[in-house]
Amino acid sequence: MKKLLLSTLLISILFIACTGKNTQKNSLQTFFSYSKDSTLLISAHRGGKGYVGYPENCLQTMQYIKKHIPNALFEIDVAKSKDSVLLLMHDNSLERTTTGFGRVDQKNWATLSQLKLKDDFDSIVDFKIPLFEDVLDWAKKENAILTVDIKRSVDPAEVLHFIEENDALDQSVIITYSIKTAQKLYKLNPNVVLSVSIRNMEEYNRAANSGIPWKNMVAFTGTVESDPLLYKKLHQNEVLCMLGTLGNLDKRAAAKGEHLYREWAKLGIDIFATDRPLETQKALKTHKN
Repeated sequence: MKKLLLSTLLISILFIACTGKNTQKNSLQTFFSYSKDSTLLISAHRGGKGYVGYPENCLQTMQYIKKHIPNALFEIDVAKSKDSVLLLMHDNSLERTTTGFGRVDQKNWATLSQLKLKDDFDSIVDFKIPLFEDVLDWAKKENAILTVDIKRSVDPAEVLHFIEENDALDQSVIITYSIKTAQKLYKLNPNVVLSVSIRNMEEYNRAANSGIPWKNMVAFTGTVESDPLLYKKLHQNEVLCMLGTLGNLDKRAAAKGEHLYREWAKLGIDIFATDRPLETQKALKTHKN
């Protein structure tokens, strides 16, 4: 009987040792795990935009915002040059945000690295297009968290591999636009944290049946308010709810009052993806959980 018990115990220990990596939350999964005491978070859209002298997808802009919002998240856009260098850029073309012309993916990094960025007011500033690698290094050094939006011309698996190579998985949430992509990335690395679109109960059920654990997800609930019951169900699974106030909702708050951010928080929003991070932060300071 003792031998049987020892054998069973040994098998149990080996099972836990072999499977513990996938069953335990890592630090980023723990950070994005909902509780009633969860801190409201702000995600700066395109790394921060709309401020004079500070362009979007710019490292210096992220540094500026982090000084004012130490726990800010930074949504960034990852594109690729003609010679396969990963860099930050939202548009397919260069004209709107840089001093260059033409398509990003038709220019080598040697050319792109010489360009200057422009802010939202079309003013040229003395900042350059950042390398994705440099932004990852900054995020690790400053303990910043990035939500990584991957442009269509780039393979999400390539970006995940690059993040792994740079030991930045604890700084990176990968944005996905389909359950299929989310499943692919989860299969490649069961520790990855994914932003998954869950805007209604249909998408909730799709996510619930995807085979991806809830602990690997942050729920992007869209750019309009959803049914508060959806937020409640997500919270029951310890999933944080992100609302994209960028665009219309930000404009509504600017016109009708910053108190709207507090009202959205009361509905169940945990993360605000916004074009107005500094204003949102100021509005939420008076919010009581």
